[in-house]
Amino acid sequence: MGALRTPREAWIEEGLRALADGGVAAVRVEALAKALGVTKGGFYGYFADRDALLSAMLDVWERESVHDVLEKIEEQGGDALDKARLAGRLTFSGERLRPIDLAVRDWARRDDAVAERLKRVDNGRMQLLRDAIGTFCTDPEEIEARSLLAFCLAIGSQFLAADHPGRTRLEVLTRAGDLVLDRRSRPTEG
Repeated sequence: MGALRTPREAWIEEGLRALADGGVAAVRVEALAKALGVTKGGFYGYFADRDALLSAMLDVWERESVHDVLEKIEEQGGDALDKARLAGRLTFSGERLRPIDLAVRDWARRDDAVAERLKRVDNGRMQLLRDAIGTFCTDPEEIEARSLLAFCLAIGSQFLAADHPGRTRLEVLTRAGDLVLDRRSRPTEG
């Protein structure tokens, strides 16, 4: 009876974990094999080289970040603003996609092909925001500005270490999102 091979998905998943934890430099075949408790020989049954693994990892990230998120928000229903809020929560609040997304952004700073892929993903995300904001705003310049602000809020808040006296981070982020995604001004509770 032959030995069981480590599934291709396990190599990709371990690569994504390494990427999220240590950046693209941490995605090394030897390190992945050690983490999986196998020899690196099985790797080459699925991937020609490290670059092929990296490409497969980006495919999974893109599918999960765009296609799977869109599928989930369609299942959930709601109006366009509800869908935009849910997409943001699914992408930037979870322990799965957020660290991978941030690592891909860092990687894209040094790799033009990754930057192009990130641009494609971000363009899809921006379009979702434009569509949502366009449900209450008709000015194209304001739609674009609000979309940019919403996206920057989702990403930039990951890097901000400031305190918010008298409020939790979640309270402030929620209020900021309400301001950007909804023209109605709601009083804050003191």
